[in-house]
Amino acid sequence: MILLGSGIGTFSSQTNYSTGNGSYPYWIRTGDFNNDSRLDIVVANYGANNIGVLLGHGNGTFSSQTTYFTGDESHPYSVVVGDFDNDKRMDIAVANYGTNNVGLFSGYGNGSFAKQILFSTGFDSHPFAMASGDINKDNTEDVIIVNNGYGNLVTLSKLC
Repeated sequence: MILLGSGIGTFSSQTNYSTGNGSYPYWIRTGDFNNDSRLDIVVANYGANNIGVLLGHGNGTFSSQTTYFTGDESHPYSVVVGDFDNDKRMDIAVANYGTNNVGLFSGYGNGSFAKQILFSTGFDSHPFAMASGDINKDNTEDVIIVNNGYGNLVTLSKLC
């Protein structure tokens, strides 16, 4: 569901976009995935074992989602957006709760993505929530992961 702000503390009526029956969307982020200066959306579809990308038209509307498979029983829980491979294009990192890893989808800059590269977070770690930023001041975007199964934080620096 999307609610467009009015600028005076109210919102327009809602617009719904399907993520599919049984998809159970858990997390959402925005970024410019096709370099058109318009915000796009990525959603972690826990039940469907995929992420969905909806490209923005710049007027508050979006395309239907294009999905990217995250693996059988992966149950993607959260996503973060950034340039994780230093190619000046937006990428997506996804916490795959069910398979105990983080997947990196490298962006092509046109709204599409390469097949995910997997990074293990440890047996029964159940990565849950993520954030991103340059935490070690090396001019490279890092990913911080909360592992629900271990009760700890993990950082991934220079993913590619």
